[in-house]
Amino acid sequence: MPRRAQRRRGAGPTAPVRQHGGIAGRLLKSLGALALAWLLITAIPVLVLRWLHPLTSAFMIEASVAASLAGQRGYHTDYQWASLEQISPNAAIAVIASEDQQFPFHAGFDFNSIREAVRESERGRRLRGASTISQQVAKNLFLWPGHSFVRKGFEAYFTVLIEALWPKERILEMYLNVAQFGDGVYGVQAAARRFYHKPAARLSAADAALLAAVLPNPLRLHVERPSRYVLERREWILGQMRGLGGAGYLRSVEKER
Repeated sequence: MPRRAQRRRGAGPTAPVRQHGGIAGRLLKSLGALALAWLLITAIPVLVLRWLHPLTSAFMIEASVAASLAGQRGYHTDYQWASLEQISPNAAIAVIASEDQQFPFHAGFDFNSIREAVRESERGRRLRGASTISQQVAKNLFLWPGHSFVRKGFEAYFTVLIEALWPKERILEMYLNVAQFGDGVYGVQAAARRFYHKPAARLSAADAALLAAVLPNPLRLHVERPSRYVLERREWILGQMRGLGGAGYLRSVEKER
């Protein structure tokens, strides 16, 4: 009898351990299910957009809503999709020369540019952007304007998905179609027709460089009335385009399929 009572008394403390283990297991399963659901919810649209053209983007929607709330009744989104074959190679090389010269070779992030931007900030200079074309596609398509760490975290996540699921040519094609070139003007096709009255296929090197020159801030920098800064930036971009070898540089993008 004493031995039996001792076994019963000894069995008592193990029950809570099993209970805690069960709670932890259920919690891990729930977290795993949530992570899988999040992956599917985010990855499926990215995968679909490898082949289908977006009807709009997060930035277009945000700008339209902001204009509506501000009472800008004349505002409208000018967005016309054009395939990469319908866009002048000058436009493609101009945005690469301007925004991301390592685009064919990195996996979504240019860590050398990021380190250099941080060093310049530490030396007292204004922190400049170091976002790649892939990061800008992620931001423009799926996210909202701003510089918070939360948004940058989502941007990094979608950048990884885009680089994993799309070839480089598709990323470049998407960027050329969703980048903003003016108030309500998205994509090089709409920009070419608005500012030059011709299709994107006929953009010259100078035309394309001027469009690329306003990309850092298309609401303050203007194609139709370029400031001295914009004109100087256009000349710099033209020089970079020549230095990269012109449209021939795009063969590096084709190799990274």
